[in-house]
Amino acid sequence: MNKYKNKKVAVLGYGIEGADTEKYMKREGAVITILDKKLEYSHSNDKNYLANLERFDVIVRSAGVYRFLPEITQAEHAGVKITSAIKIFFENCPGKIIGVTGTKGKGTTSTLISEILKADKRKVYLAGNIGKPYLELLPLLKKNSIVVLELSSFQLIDMNVSPHIAVVLNITSDHLNWHKDVEEYISAKRNIVKYQKSTDFAVINADYEIPKSFAGETKGKVVLFSKSQFTNGCFVENGDLTYMKDDKKVVLGKSHWLLLRGEHNLENVTAAVSVAVSLGVDEEVIKKVIFSFAGLEHRLELVGSFGGISFYNDSFATGPQPTIAAIRSFEEPETLILGGSDKNLDFTELGEVIAKKKNVECIVLIGHVAEKIKKALKDANYKGKLIEMGKKSMDKIVQEAFSNTPKGGVVLLSPGAASFDMFKDYKDRGNKFKTVVEDLKNG
Repeated sequence: MNKYKNKKVAVLGYGIEGADTEKYMKREGAVITILDKKLEYSHSNDKNYLANLERFDVIVRSAGVYRFLPEITQAEHAGVKITSAIKIFFENCPGKIIGVTGTKGKGTTSTLISEILKADKRKVYLAGNIGKPYLELLPLLKKNSIVVLELSSFQLIDMNVSPHIAVVLNITSDHLNWHKDVEEYISAKRNIVKYQKSTDFAVINADYEIPKSFAGETKGKVVLFSKSQFTNGCFVENGDLTYMKDDKKVVLGKSHWLLLRGEHNLENVTAAVSVAVSLGVDEEVIKKVIFSFAGLEHRLELVGSFGGISFYNDSFATGPQPTIAAIRSFEEPETLILGGSDKNLDFTELGEVIAKKKNVECIVLIGHVAEKIKKALKDANYKGKLIEMGKKSMDKIVQEAFSNTPKGGVVLLSPGAASFDMFKDYKDRGNKFKTVVEDLKNG
């Protein structure tokens, strides 16, 4: 029996997930109402688009809509069923789900897991933020299908079911403009392991206290991974990527053979390998994929080398933290392209990290926020070269960076700021950088 047929269903939020839910509910024969503050009442601020939710049988919340809004809670008390696209997916997915959560690195880890499983000829689908909309996938899935999903705290906050394999990367405070407090944020993430069965796996980062505390919350088999200590999953020991199989150490190769740069990526790789081993993937398949995986587009992506200089596109870094991680990924002489539009971010720590890191020899400042970054660098007593380019073309910016970088060095676009003063978005900024580098290479 179709449980949504002729039911009055409200879809809250009309982004990619809302549109996916609408299609699904149409197939199910529901009577649908879309409620989105941008669509419904953009011309008037005094109307509440969530008024009178009690008139519906079912409310499907998109991830961006806070679960415990008073209007939603009130409707729930009145007997309205509250669900979400991700909950509907979990209820109806016939195959196995691998869910990945953490504050950073979800996209890279999910993609790497999916690439390894694909190479092992598994029926794998990457869905969610970086893959396909998941409800759209349901008709294609079979019992032997594996779905890899990035799961955010927004999605996990009211989950009462956990994936077959839950991957927990590092968790630091984030999205506090959405969550009530840090406790609520962490507790939402905890749901990824909380409802597991003894036949499930919790693949957990052993290097940090918060993820480690999740190990006590699951009935599943706990597999720990680490970039620096011996564990029962995949770990780095004396520079070797290693995992345990039948109480024996299996060495996959040197961590510096990875194309993925940076400490944070060692966490993502050891997580993905731990998942693959838990699913019985062959060592040779794992090796082949991890040592050829160049990362996601616009995330510390190696674009190419020219004139003895390597060019990295990290345009996805729209705030200081990912830029700090990117800077720490290199020991070679670095020229950093930094700046963009102002989101009222604090650049003090970024200035201090750059000033301490002696290999950042040159900084090319661009965009609105250049003055603010320049002040942070001066306050931190940065001794390297500073070149101010304002809003010049990407062509001129890259040329300038290139001519100020010694052979064996790196040109790194990791702006630490949004892109809207000069580009459509971070992808546009990254693509323009890549085009200019390609042109340089092809002379």
